[in-house]
Amino acid sequence: MLKLLRILTFWALTGTLLSAIVIVEVSAAEHNWRFSNLYGRGTAFGTLYENLGSNIEKMSEGRIKVQVLYSGEGVGTTGLLSAVKSGLITMGAPFQSMHAGELPAGIVEIGLPGGTADTDELEKLFHEKGWDKVLEKAYGSQGMVWLEPYIQPPVYVITKNPINSVADFKGLKIRAPGAYGKFLRNLGASPVSLAWSEIYTSLATGVIDGSIGSNMIDHRDGNHVEVAKYMYRLPLAGAQVLPIVVNRTAWNKLPEDLKEVVRQATVIHAKEQLTKSKEWESEAVAEMEGKGLQWSPEPSEADRKAWAEAGASLWDEYAAADKYSKELINILKQ
Repeated sequence: MLKLLRILTFWALTGTLLSAIVIVEVSAAEHNWRFSNLYGRGTAFGTLYENLGSNIEKMSEGRIKVQVLYSGEGVGTTGLLSAVKSGLITMGAPFQSMHAGELPAGIVEIGLPGGTADTDELEKLFHEKGWDKVLEKAYGSQGMVWLEPYIQPPVYVITKNPINSVADFKGLKIRAPGAYGKFLRNLGASPVSLAWSEIYTSLATGVIDGSIGSNMIDHRDGNHVEVAKYMYRLPLAGAQVLPIVVNRTAWNKLPEDLKEVVRQATVIHAKEQLTKSKEWESEAVAEMEGKGLQWSPEPSEADRKAWAEAGASLWDEYAAADKYSKELINILKQ
């Protein structure tokens, strides 16, 4: 009996020691960050954000520990930006369209309808023509540090009936929130605001005649081609550009070498987003074409002009939102 007690005591002490070691390892990080994104666990894009967190940990040699939070885990989509401002989370990957009232410049940043699809031009816009400086000020004015932005694929509209010219958009009910809806209204369509999960049923039942997706991957994952087989050839926005932002108080606690680590990790993340997005987009298009997706005819010059004008007419409207939006639009006009 005495021998048994000694054994139990030994394992109890061992367990306590191991627990202490685990606690020491967990607390060994100099900085513990919470990083929130908009995707669910196990999703393709969610994995890319997880990679960003892992890279920060590895590149900092464990001095920064990053807890990745996914959709619905503590912070809702519309509350993500304010959570970064307050420090509830340390780092975030917001979708600017959800925060138009909080940070109007974000709507210009993500890409207004009619924007370029040329990723090289976007890189120049952000890193050579001055958008980075303006956005650093815009986010900085609200207690955040703006880091390397990343590019996701173009936004396209899928419809139940073929679109042979821009005139065919007139009168159509199309799910298109925010600036995309205003763009299509300029072409005579009637924009409708619906959650992504409602698109398939609404197309199937005739509630809407078409819908945009954040990208081709969304159209594929929503099985939209089963109920709408026609894709208009011109994108509403050539690409979407989204930022990584960090709470400024947490950022200022980092020594310069760790600040550089985080910056470089976001650069790696941006390259991975662009590479993987293009790969997944190609796969999504191929899958949808295999299910009967048909593209519109090549647009005429008149259609291209009307398309460009529908987007450009929004510039002045968004430039009036705040001083940072105006600066961004002025650079675009130049």
